Amino acid sequence: MSRIGGLILAAGLSSRMGDFKPLMPLRGKTLIENTIDSLLLCGVAPIVVVLGHRGRDLEAILKSRYIGDGVINVFNPDYATTDMLTSVKLGLDALPECRAFFLLPGDMPVVAKETFLAVYRAMPEDAPAIAFPTLEGYRKHPPLIDSRFIPEIRRYEGPEGLRGFWKLHEDAIVTVPVDDVGCWTDLDTFAQYARCVQRYQG
Repeated sequence: MSRIGGLILAAGLSSRMGDFKPLMPLRGKTLIENTIDSLLLCGVAPIVVVLGHRGRDLEAILKSRYIGDGVINVFNPDYATTDMLTSVKLGLDALPECRAFFLLPGDMPVVAKETFLAVYRAMPEDAPAIAFPTLEGYRKHPPLIDSRFIPEIRRYEGPEGLRGFWKLHEDAIVTVPVDDVGCWTDLDTFAQYARCVQRYQG
């Protein structure tokens, strides 16, 4: 996927989990490493990771694992009081030039390679677009967003955060059905984490 970047959001408090989600173990590494590696496996680079709560702890681990310019860490200092759109804007400020970028929450560690590739293939060549995978008719993460939308996302101050931004651009949204339970698997609670471990640990 030439010139496709990634933006991973990992600034939250993990308040519903009862533990710090990014550093919880799965498949021999941390959840955040699983999320990053799912993008790297598809050739997505560079990847910006937006940190907040326990950001220095997380940064130290990521710097020890990812050498070079492939993974860029940035901080949302107001993570406790701002919404996801704030982290997106901070991440976009640090994202090097690319043709489009995948947007992925840090607590979605098991999205399949085939899903990223299907979304990439669904992007039209002749107009800026936002491509979503769909599962059972519902739009899911990770969307692939044409970089020509970046200036407008940076300026957007409307209601509903990114959901409100998508509503302004329904005519630019394309979708592709996928068969990937990883698109459902965002880990907010320990019960969800335990089910994920049971399904994917092997």
